[in-house]
Amino acid sequence: MRRLVLAFAALAMAAPASSAQTGERVPSADWEVPFGGRPRDPYVAPDGSVFFVGQAGNYIGRLDPRGGTFTRFEIDSGTNPHNLIIDRDGNVYYAGNRNGMIGKLDPRTRQITRYPMPDPSVRDPHTLTFDAQGNIWFTAQNSNAIGHLDVRSGTIRLVKTGERTRPYGIELNSRGIPFVNLFGTNKIAKVDPATMAVTTYDLPHERARSRRIAITPDDVVWYTDYTRGFLGRLDPNSGSVTEIPLPGGPASLPYGMGRDDKGRVWVTESGPRGAILHGYDPAQQRFFSTTLIGREASNTIRHMYFDPRTGLLWYGTDQGTIGRAAVSTPRTAM
Repeated sequence: MRRLVLAFAALAMAAPASSAQTGERVPSADWEVPFGGRPRDPYVAPDGSVFFVGQAGNYIGRLDPRGGTFTRFEIDSGTNPHNLIIDRDGNVYYAGNRNGMIGKLDPRTRQITRYPMPDPSVRDPHTLTFDAQGNIWFTAQNSNAIGHLDVRSGTIRLVKTGERTRPYGIELNSRGIPFVNLFGTNKIAKVDPATMAVTTYDLPHERARSRRIAITPDDVVWYTDYTRGFLGRLDPNSGSVTEIPLPGGPASLPYGMGRDDKGRVWVTESGPRGAILHGYDPAQQRFFSTTLIGREASNTIRHMYFDPRTGLLWYGTDQGTIGRAAVSTPRTAM
């Protein structure tokens, strides 16, 4: 690896490292991030570059997967960014998990716009997602809140979900309704976009703790039960829940989650066997793919992003890499 330091940017070349795989598997590759600082939560920009946060390093990173080049963008000290998403114009929105704000980075100018929380008790924006209008829904785990940011006006609406509910993952269904993991409870929440009223769904076991969420095109809500080792299926219309044991069993610690353009669900184990990626087909009601991403027990994958243009599922690991798995047929050249 070689590193070239420039004004306002640090660039480095890194070749993808091969990853260990097992069973029926998908092709995967990982790049070691030269900046350290727990790189995580990658998201693909309109130009095909991949942005991610350095949670412990207070930076935004960019990977050019074609050449393996990394660029570093400095942000406010003490931000501890947790997650990011990118709009159609290439602006990067990131969650300030330690300074109570959402930031917007323009990578072209390096200008940062800051959206502070209107309630000082909401200190830890956590996970972000866009709605159809380009506005942002987000969670604040330890502040027990769910929020909505109007990116044009800068207005933020907040709703509290109750003590120790710990809102975590968030996704919107086809009607723009947010569903949220209440990680501190055995419940999943739904938010009314107009009134911010919260409705909850009970999961069938008191020890159930859902951590991440994915919604398939039929608006069925899927979740990972981190404490019990299950993939869960919630039908919001009936409230019925189906639990599917993970191949790794009760100790599998399922965490990261996503779904592809075929309506299949992808979930990672983070237990003692290492970071394992599973594909589940709801139509066939079976796990059809297993890929071992890393043998280290600490190689956790916390969040994933699927890019339908390339058929690639992107993730960051606690071993300091940004990786991808080819889980679907690409629409454009990779």
